[in-house]
Amino acid sequence: MITTLDPSMITAIVCIAILAAMIFLLGFNVSRLRGVTAQQGGSQQPTDPASPLLIAIRAHGNAIEYVPVLLVLFLLVGALAPAWLALPLIIGATASRVLHAYGMVTTKTLAAEDQRRMVGAMGTYLFGLGLAVTAAVVAF
Repeated sequence: MITTLDPSMITAIVCIAILAAMIFLLGFNVSRLRGVTAQQGGSQQPTDPASPLLIAIRAHGNAIEYVPVLLVLFLLVGALAPAWLALPLIIGATASRVLHAYGMVTTKTLAAEDQRRMVGAMGTYLFGLGLAVTAAVVAF
């Protein structure tokens, strides 16, 4: 156990672990649904927005689009910014990504708006931008 890290870095590492686990769980869900779809003779390249496989693919793909950049920003901001600034940004971004993923995997169709997805997406943009600006400012 690392005990010499400050709360910002510990929080960053915990949030990185949460998002990394989420990526693997979302990926596993895609593999599981590919197997189910193959057994049923369905397409491995679905286009129906209500297809559970397409929903799983997009949930995983969307997470992969944003999480890697957030992880780097978590480390930079966690190491360089004061805790009062780093902690809300890191926790907010993590909560936004988890909420977005949950909204994705529980939706009946990607064609309909889902408030959890929308709030998660907007949170990702706002907290991500906040993390990026903070990383740039504290670097100088």
